[in-house]
Amino acid sequence: MGSMVQTRLCIVTHTFLPHVGGIENVVYEQSKRLMNLNFKPIVVTNRIDTPKNYVVDGINVECYESLNTGFRLGIPYSIPTPTSLRTFLKAVNSADIVHAHGHPYLTSLVAAKLAKRYQKPFILTQHNTFIQYNSMFDEVERLNDVAVGKETLEEADRIIAVSDATKQYVLSLGAKPGKIKVLHNGVDLAHFRPLPGKREDMRIKFGIPKNAVVALTVRRLVYKNGIDTLIESANIAVKKNPNLFFLVVGKGPDQNGVQTRIRQLGIEKNFRLAGFVSDADLPFCYNAADFFVLPSKSGEGLPLVALEAMACGLPIVATDVGGIKEILMEDHGKLVPANQPEPMAKAILEYSYADLSVGRLDLRAAVEERFSWEKNVEALVEIYEELI
Repeated sequence: MGSMVQTRLCIVTHTFLPHVGGIENVVYEQSKRLMNLNFKPIVVTNRIDTPKNYVVDGINVECYESLNTGFRLGIPYSIPTPTSLRTFLKAVNSADIVHAHGHPYLTSLVAAKLAKRYQKPFILTQHNTFIQYNSMFDEVERLNDVAVGKETLEEADRIIAVSDATKQYVLSLGAKPGKIKVLHNGVDLAHFRPLPGKREDMRIKFGIPKNAVVALTVRRLVYKNGIDTLIESANIAVKKNPNLFFLVVGKGPDQNGVQTRIRQLGIEKNFRLAGFVSDADLPFCYNAADFFVLPSKSGEGLPLVALEAMACGLPIVATDVGGIKEILMEDHGKLVPANQPEPMAKAILEYSYADLSVGRLDLRAAVEERFSWEKNVEALVEIYEELI
C-alpha cells in the first residue's frame, strides 16, 4: 500500500481547531481517519488568532485572511478578503477533490467556483437546518440561503447531509435529490465511553450533592440552543423533585442573562453553570450525569453532543428539532416540543424517578454499532472514489 499515490483533498471549512465547534470536530475526526486511508487532507480555513499555516495532529491547515465582524455578534460568518483568493487558488489547484462544509458561506461558493474552473469534483457537506436567531439575522440568513447557498448547492457534484432533516432543508433550497446522500455523523467511541468509578469523583469536583439525580447539558449559551427553556423547565421540575440537579457545560454570549434568570427563580442550589470544559475532560462530565437534556430551538442537523452522551450510556430528553429523532434509540430517549418548558419538565421528572443504570450498556452497544467515525469515513471514501 505504501507506494500508492495519495489522493489530495482540499477541505474548506469556515472555522477549524483550535476554534471549538461541531463542524470543526467532524472535519477533524474525518481527516484523521482519511490520513490512514491514503488521503492527504489540507484544511483551508478562516484565520482566527492563529498562524497562517499550522498543523493539528498531522493535518495541515492553511488560513485565509477575512473580516470577522459577525463573530462578535454571535454570528460566525466571515468575509474573505481579496488577498485570500491566492490561498484558495493554490489549494484547489493542487487537490484531486474539493470538499466544503456548510452551504451558506462565501468561502464554500468560492471553492465551488474554483473547483469547476479547474475541473475538480466538488463535494459539499451540509450540517445544519435553518437556524432561527429571532432577529433581523433571520432575514439576512434567508437572503443568503437564496443567494450564496442555492448557488453552492447547484455547483456541488455530491451533497452530503448529516441527517434526513438536513436533506429536506437542502431540497427546499432547490438541491437535486439525485446528488444527496445522508451520512450520519459519528462519535469517537474510544474517548466517549462509560468510565466506571469516575462518577463520584466528578460529583465531588462539581459540588453536586451525593444523592442528586443529575441532568446534564453541553451547549454554547446562545439563543438557538434553548438554554432559557431548560431553565424554566428546571424551575418546574425541582419543585416536584428537589433531588434534581442541572449541570450545564459551556460558555457563550448569553451567560449573564442565564445567570440572572437562575438567581431570579432562586434555583441556584439545583442549577450549576460549569463553564467551558475541554474536549479531553468532557467524558468525565457525561459520566457524572444520569441523563442528558438537549433543549435546542432550531438549526440542529445532527447534534454531536447527543451522540457523545449516548456513547457514555446516557439516555436523552431532546426537543424535536432537526435530525435528533433519527438517532435517538427507542427506550433511551424522549422527544418533547421545542420552546415548551412544561412537557420538557415532565420528561425530565420521569427520568429522575427511573432506574437508568440498567440500560446503559445496551445503549452503548447500539451506538457502537451505528455511529462510529470508521463507518462514517468508509461511506465518505466511497463517495470520493465515485468522483475521482
